Amino acid sequence: MRVVLLGTAADGGFPQWNCACALCSAARDGKLPARTQECVAVSGNSRDWWLLNASPDVRTQLNATPALAPGPGPRGTPVRGVLLTDAEADHVMGLTVLRGAPGLKVYAAPPVLAALSPLRTLLDRRTPWEWADSLTEGGFVLAGGLVVSAHAAGSRAPRHIAGAADDRWATAYRIEDLASGGVLVYAPCLGQWTPALDDLLTGATCVLLDGTYYAAEETDTVARAPYGRTVKERLPSRLPVSGADGSLAALARHPGPRVIYTHLDSTNPLLDPATDACASVTGAGAEILPDGAEFVL
Repeated sequence: MRVVLLGTAADGGFPQWNCACALCSAARDGKLPARTQECVAVSGNSRDWWLLNASPDVRTQLNATPALAPGPGPRGTPVRGVLLTDAEADHVMGLTVLRGAPGLKVYAAPPVLAALSPLRTLLDRRTPWEWADSLTEGGFVLAGGLVVSAHAAGSRAPRHIAGAADDRWATAYRIEDLASGGVLVYAPCLGQWTPALDDLLTGATCVLLDGTYYAAEETDTVARAPYGRTVKERLPSRLPVSGADGSLAALARHPGPRVIYTHLDSTNPLLDPATDACASVTGAGAEILPDGAEFVL
């Protein structure tokens, strides 16, 4: 299985256009590498490629990746479809960029498919696509010899969607290459570590994991309350990397798979290899890779 990290930053990219924090400023000065919004491409045969999420930067990402170049016909593409982990804007807005490609197949959990109904109508009026339930029992097979199963990984609806709590708002994918035996676990959106995730990592070759925030205090955000009041709201929808309850501690139970953190927020110290935070993560055996990194499982 070939895996290409098309983008590794959280929503807004890095540097974020409206952020003047020290990290974003360093990126603008060329001291840290810029990153596009999180998106991955996988293939079992180097001909049929599937996108894991579709970021708003997908046009730039596709054009920067030779394996995903158009052809052989004037409008041909090796991209066969998209596997969505959630309905977050930074994971679905790239679908509008792909609207000119006929016959794509998009997999997503039922609440995500329902939330995207207006967007699906817009896209299908241009070129009808196939939309499928990613949580279908028994999983599904992708062109190129990849077998996929999706697993519920988060219950909170995106803030831009008026949806009730549902364990299926975020999903993690386990993707197996039948030829090589390589297993990729893709979980860029985690609210908490669960026993189900432990089961998912058993026998995995590599895991691409939610690295949005390094520490729990970074998950505090300013939210707009009724009547214009501003309050501090703890966001339970993101699992931090560090801490006793963080993902790095949980990964100590799984010494086998290669671990790569992705979906890095623009304020995350892991973006700077010179920080103690980055040293603690790499010292534990996990990796922070740049956009465009490619590997084989």
